[in-house]
Amino acid sequence: MTGTARYLPIGDYALIGDMRTCALISREGSIDWACFPRFDSPSLFARILDHDVGGHFSIRPVGEFRSAQQYEEGTNVLSTRFEQDRARLELLDFMPLDARRSAKGLAEVHRRLEATGADVEIELRFRPRFDYGRRTARIRRRTHGLLSTDGDDESLALSTSIPLRWEIDPERGEATCRFVLPRGRREWLVLRYDDDEVWPAEQYRSRERLRQTRTAWLDWSSGLRYEGAYRGMVERSALLLKLLIYEPSGAIVAAPTTSLPEEIGGERNWDYRFSWLRDSTFTLFSLYALGKFRELDRYMDYLKRVCRKESDFLQIMYGVGGELRLEERVLEHLEGYRGSAPVRIGNGAAEQIQTDVYGEVLDSIHIWRRKHSMTEGMWELVVRLADWVSENWRRPDSGPWEVRTEPRHFVFSKLMCWVALDRAVRAVEEEGTGPESEGRPVSAAKPAVDVRRWREEREAIRADILEHGWNEEIGAFVQAYGTTDLDAANLVIPIVRFLPADDPRVVSTVERIRAPLEQGGLTHAGSGLVYRYRSADGVADGEAGEGTFCVNTFQLAQVLALQGRIDEAVRVFESVLERASPTGLLAEEIDPATGEQLGNYPQAYSHIGLINAAHVISRLRRDVEPTDALLPENGES
Repeated sequence: MTGTARYLPIGDYALIGDMRTCALISREGSIDWACFPRFDSPSLFARILDHDVGGHFSIRPVGEFRSAQQYEEGTNVLSTRFEQDRARLELLDFMPLDARRSAKGLAEVHRRLEATGADVEIELRFRPRFDYGRRTARIRRRTHGLLSTDGDDESLALSTSIPLRWEIDPERGEATCRFVLPRGRREWLVLRYDDDEVWPAEQYRSRERLRQTRTAWLDWSSGLRYEGAYRGMVERSALLLKLLIYEPSGAIVAAPTTSLPEEIGGERNWDYRFSWLRDSTFTLFSLYALGKFRELDRYMDYLKRVCRKESDFLQIMYGVGGELRLEERVLEHLEGYRGSAPVRIGNGAAEQIQTDVYGEVLDSIHIWRRKHSMTEGMWELVVRLADWVSENWRRPDSGPWEVRTEPRHFVFSKLMCWVALDRAVRAVEEEGTGPESEGRPVSAAKPAVDVRRWREEREAIRADILEHGWNEEIGAFVQAYGTTDLDAANLVIPIVRFLPADDPRVVSTVERIRAPLEQGGLTHAGSGLVYRYRSADGVADGEAGEGTFCVNTFQLAQVLALQGRIDEAVRVFESVLERASPTGLLAEEIDPATGEQLGNYPQAYSHIGLINAAHVISRLRRDVEPTDALLPENGES
């Protein structure tokens, strides 16, 4: 194969991980993306970004085959099955979740091969490429497998449970072999990062650790507090969300990949291996609705840490360890997925001012308060953030889509500033205030707050949005003041309770967004999927096109449900589900014409949108009896 035909569709990959890092495995049995030891570390395998240069670890039958993937129910253990005439080969992949993993802190991938029906001839190709393919590995034979090093300080060991005759090509930094796996036999291969020894396969205790890992995932998924519709997809989304948690800090990465394009051949190729504050509100809603309070608390701990960092303003994203600097660079030596250059690492949008993040953080605290009393440290954070919004909400910013143009007055940004002050005021009102000095909480050690000013500025923001954000001519809330452009981000207006879902202006905005693209709306006529925005120039920042956005389509379904239009909500919701990957995963976007996944994959925000929409649809449709789970109060997040 040549050119773009060498690349599999993005949806032909599934993810395994250990809540520190992960690996993308194709339906053809190849690890084509892995960054060890953290999500944001330089890659060891990156064939998904460059077929020749990126590196991979492939296991497949020799000759033609059919293949399919699925997860073991309730787990993130992945099975890839190959079929050849009478022969069957199952490849089982997992990354361990156990005490040994935690103690050593070393990333491992365990791969089990099993032949049934007939003997299977198998081909292995092992080609690690350190530092995003910039360093060719030196591969050496060892008694129990292979050891690859980068000539500096990185190493990757491959242990096999059977002796193999490897052929090593030192120029390509590749080792290959073929062997016959007898029918009924099981064999193991184990990858271990940052170990300069290749131990006998039995020392990795793969069978025992598979059992422990299965148990860990099943224990977690069985504790999901969700009995509504679409239980299988909600569970898969929850398991994906858990996979993307960086366990040492509680951060959740937006996606485990970088530079998978929003349009094939386009330039919208960004690094998503960081934690976005914008996602926090909807993430905490999901965790609360699922009854996953430990993860909610851990994520809130991460939010508190990064929000207290010394800075003139909140960044929109931070590293998984709370890092501030995420310097953006272009990797010129990689061609990009199907030729979609540039390939970027780091993200320059971290330096943008986006005022909406204050609303997302304060709304997150609002959700967190349902299970906790306010602490002194949390009060200090609320006061600092609310005071900043009171001073700065009038300034233009870069908007929710991180457009790299001049700042503007985005309606979504103003909306979330309103949310910030609304939630801060509600915290004071609901926690109680002293009679002597309004705004001073009764509890000791809580700081004084200027709640009168917060109320005044909250009402000023509301008036500003209703005057400048609503465009009577087109009958919709627009993207930015002084424009006629639509923006699907405004679907959250009823979700955050700025206006009721049945307010005529909300209803009209929804109908304008639902109109086909050809009629000035944001919806693809043939699929029902929603684009995030369109402007007179096609897109807001003048760059190439993109696909429809999963999270915006889910938000549309959620708003329709809040309006009582359940059947329509279900149709919109299912229009995304039917385009999920065979393993139930979603990227950021979908090509509405082909159904192909686009953008970084799998994306947490898409799956958060799925969980939230399913929750609201199920509750309003009364699929289950109401419990103490989070219920929508007129669209409450």
